[in-house]
Amino acid sequence: MRRSVFPPQYNGKPIDKTVIEKVLEAANWAPTHAKTEPWRFKVLSGDKKNELGVFLAKKYKETAAKFSEIKFRKIQDNAVHSDWAIVIGMQRDSKERIPEWEEVAAVAMAVQNLWLKATELGVGGYWSSPAVVRYLPEIFPFEEGESCLGVFYLGNYDMPSERTPGAWEEKVNWL
Repeated sequence: MRRSVFPPQYNGKPIDKTVIEKVLEAANWAPTHAKTEPWRFKVLSGDKKNELGVFLAKKYKETAAKFSEIKFRKIQDNAVHSDWAIVIGMQRDSKERIPEWEEVAAVAMAVQNLWLKATELGVGGYWSSPAVVRYLPEIFPFEEGESCLGVFYLGNYDMPSERTPGAWEEKVNWL
């Protein structure tokens, strides 16, 4: 079972690049309509990862209708506390044969696969999607038709998340 493990919960122990390769391979097995495989990933570590946090926090400060110092710090610290950050992109089918929502769903399924593999390997993960991710093409190369759907932060952690989902029976209607 996958769960969100937030960057402040990460312990700073490094994650080997081979683990990141395994989670990306798992993501690549997501189902996709018409084999468009719309997921795109930009993998960041070290200084590039920290640049991401600084950039996102700065954009938040510049564009927020109601600025919050707590949110500003959280946006920047997500990158600082993480060992790796993966910018999640979606490359829209240039012929638009598939409805956009199906392409978004395919990317979400790829991220779910990535997340499940990370959990299996004992690595914590968190998908962050602040509004300011739309500005990431200013600092990272994006192809024409590619958009950003968020950032997935990864880090090792010591304690499992406390989240327990509600009963599945409350979310099902038998007809």
